[in-house]
Amino acid sequence: MRKTRKTLRWLLSLVVLVGGAGTTASAATAAEPATGSLAASEDAASRDIKDRILAIPGMSLIEEKPHPGYRYFVLGYTQPVDHRRPSRGTFKQRITVLHKDTTRPTVFYTSGYHVGTTPRRREPTQIVDGNQVDLEYRFFSPSRPDPADWSKLDIWQAASDQHRVFTALKKIYDKKWIATGGSKGGMTATYYERFYPRDMDGVVAYVAPNDVNNKEDSAYDRFFEEVGTAECRDKLNAVQREALVRRASLEARYTAYAAENGYTFSTVGSLDKAFEAVVLDYTWAFWQYSQAADCASVPVAATATDQEIWDSVDAISGFSFYTDQGLEPYTPYYYQAGTELGAPTIKQPHLEGLSRYGYQAPREFVPRDIPMRFKPWVMDDVDGWVRHHARQMLFVYGENDPWGAEPFRLGKGARDSYVFTAPGANHGANVAGLKADQRAKATARILEWAGVAPAAVQEDPAKAKRLTKPDTKLDRQDIEREPMLRP
Repeated sequence: MRKTRKTLRWLLSLVVLVGGAGTTASAATAAEPATGSLAASEDAASRDIKDRILAIPGMSLIEEKPHPGYRYFVLGYTQPVDHRRPSRGTFKQRITVLHKDTTRPTVFYTSGYHVGTTPRRREPTQIVDGNQVDLEYRFFSPSRPDPADWSKLDIWQAASDQHRVFTALKKIYDKKWIATGGSKGGMTATYYERFYPRDMDGVVAYVAPNDVNNKEDSAYDRFFEEVGTAECRDKLNAVQREALVRRASLEARYTAYAAENGYTFSTVGSLDKAFEAVVLDYTWAFWQYSQAADCASVPVAATATDQEIWDSVDAISGFSFYTDQGLEPYTPYYYQAGTELGAPTIKQPHLEGLSRYGYQAPREFVPRDIPMRFKPWVMDDVDGWVRHHARQMLFVYGENDPWGAEPFRLGKGARDSYVFTAPGANHGANVAGLKADQRAKATARILEWAGVAPAAVQEDPAKAKRLTKPDTKLDRQDIEREPMLRP
């Protein structure tokens, strides 16, 4: 269906082009573009890529950082605060463009959070040897309207941001496009496809949670009862429990730590609530970012010193995160978790009698002057759309990643779409970590969707492999540590 739509779109574009040459144009004339139009097209193609990008209305250059074989631009793009009412204010949204060649496909990446401003080549970009456009999610500073109307932070508005960026850049990068992202970025790529299914030629969503029913989280409880070995699970639970048993002494250490670093706790309410939130993240965060083999470095709770317990919890969960200073950059995420995305609540029976607050809801991590109302139908709508209408979508999960406990699933209506799980992988799961047959299948489909599958791969998908050579700087993936509530 994608190819048919694009053919029709091309024909319509041709009709418009011909119509501009004169209302009496004949069929013979339609077969040949006007000389002036052809010259204009050739002139545009010969211009420097930076000039072509900056010629887009609303686009401005922040800086350029060249990298061998590429051009890299950090840009600002003017977006409407409300895509339904574009006249009611604008804001500048940051974009980066890793330019390879306009004859190559383009990968559209978002983390769902801030945009990085160091050149990085995401896995689909490595596979297809293409250009890459990165977009900062709306309301993540500095891509935030001022004043901020938080009611305009939702998945439809964010998808519409992507649609406008794509529409503007497609005039320059006119080959195939693939949307991608990891975790909240994988969710973002999925939501974009749901609202604008004709934009992209494929979607690669990594470790994307799918919390359809925010009140039903038993899948997460089952995950923590089965992940890894019983020995490792018991060891982690014991450290978590011991941290709460030693609450008084560890909170004294936390008080000194906060004073030394200027940390405050106005949003969450108290140092005590922040302390417990960090401790309750411990087991989740371990499986999200560590490997099963790392269990050997977890201290034995019964014989560990206070310092050893502190160091382990801090390294895995992070005592700075639930401070005001740690939470502020992620206010947009917690707002979305509490209004549309949902957030898991898990049972931890080994902490019975020690936990004072349990898993705190996203509302606890957003300043009280920002109103929030949860809309339970939003994720249900996306889930139903993916099950019945997914086209050329690939979902990749990690076997040991808690967020994969509630994945996207495909129904009978899905076409050329796949859900694969990387054995033993955590929240950094990728195509390269899949079993050999699934890795070849996924790579072949990405190449095909991008329009760059070699003839040998089209005949035999088992021969599929990335088209680029490894680059230690460009291909380094800086997986940011994310506390439990932040996917």
